[in-house]
Amino acid sequence: MGVAVRSLEDAVPVYQQVFQYLILSGPFVDPIQRVRVCFVGTNAGPDAVVELVAPEGPDSPIGTVLSKGIGAYHVCYEVKALESALVHVRAHGCVIVANPVPAVAFGGRRVAWLYMPTRQLVELLEEV
Repeated sequence: MGVAVRSLEDAVPVYQQVFQYLILSGPFVDPIQRVRVCFVGTNAGPDAVVELVAPEGPDSPIGTVLSKGIGAYHVCYEVKALESALVHVRAHGCVIVANPVPAVAFGGRRVAWLYMPTRQLVELLEEV
């Protein structure tokens, strides 16, 4: 998933702290797209890779996207222990916007929603 961010320098540490992500590659400057890109993930198994995309200069098209408040709608992460995951993300500056509730789409497994300091909405899904 690609995520528009204002600054890689601000966003990467949040992803590292909250999800223990590593920089998998980058950062790269793409002069044609006028963006800076970095790929982050855990580098373990079939994990999702997130592409963080930041503006490179004032005329970057990502700047326009960010000014409209658009990034990714949300990402869902499956966690082993929902309550301890919530304690962990709060400790790293995330705001819980919806406490754990059963989700019909996940067979009654509980989900919680949080808002990250990088302005992304995240859903945490309790593992079976």
